[in-house]
Amino acid sequence: MKIISTDNEKIKFLKKLGDKKVRDVSGQFLVENLIIIYDAMKAGFKPVQLFVSEDLLEKENEKLDLIIAKFPDFFVINEKVNKYFSSLTTPSGICAIFEKKEKEINLDEIVIYLNAIADPGNLGTILRTAVAFGIKNIVVDEKCADIYNAKTISSAKDAIFKLNISKDENLKIFSEIKKAMPVFVTSLEGELIDDKIFKKEKFCLVLGNEANGVEERIIKLADKKVKIPMSSEIESLNVAVSAGILFEKIYNAKNK
Repeated sequence: MKIISTDNEKIKFLKKLGDKKVRDVSGQFLVENLIIIYDAMKAGFKPVQLFVSEDLLEKENEKLDLIIAKFPDFFVINEKVNKYFSSLTTPSGICAIFEKKEKEINLDEIVIYLNAIADPGNLGTILRTAVAFGIKNIVVDEKCADIYNAKTISSAKDAIFKLNISKDENLKIFSEIKKAMPVFVTSLEGELIDDKIFKKEKFCLVLGNEANGVEERIIKLADKKVKIPMSSEIESLNVAVSAGILFEKIYNAKNK
């Protein structure tokens, strides 16, 4: 089916999905990236609806051919329609609606707890880095950026489809984590990290807000404060960079 008008109800809904409130109510979100859509479908996640531009269809693309083969009932759109709903400066020519599928974390494994990570790019990078280093369980609290924000997805790539991600409110999940395993928080006042602590079978590592770090209410409940060793030339690191360093330490501790 071809859609040529921005007044079409399906196109209007795509536009509305740029709003977090609409995503929360509908339980759906957009992905405007061919490779992410391809990887998601390869992992068994089927979109609710698929929209492909005329221009993209005219190009030879093996991944697009495989996407269409798995989802033949897609909508064809023109450039004007694509620009109308797209959050991208240069629309990609493809858009898929997926259902949110937040998975419960496994309290028998390592858990990463994200406290008030405000920047969607940082959040997405942390999610992608977690997958890279074999971490499966992520908790985001109510003060974090939206997992399904377009910028988060752009940074996370297909990580949102590969992780167990739960959203916490008022430390409810945190309380369950605390009962199940030791909790370590990153803090500039913490002890230099002893890699031995990451050899534990399970633990929770808390990463905090870009500007303010981990909230005091969480620090008070933690078992230990830790920090990454670094030169005195700089006070702190970007939270996504810190996550990468820490996740590699966790990976090495588990695989040595």
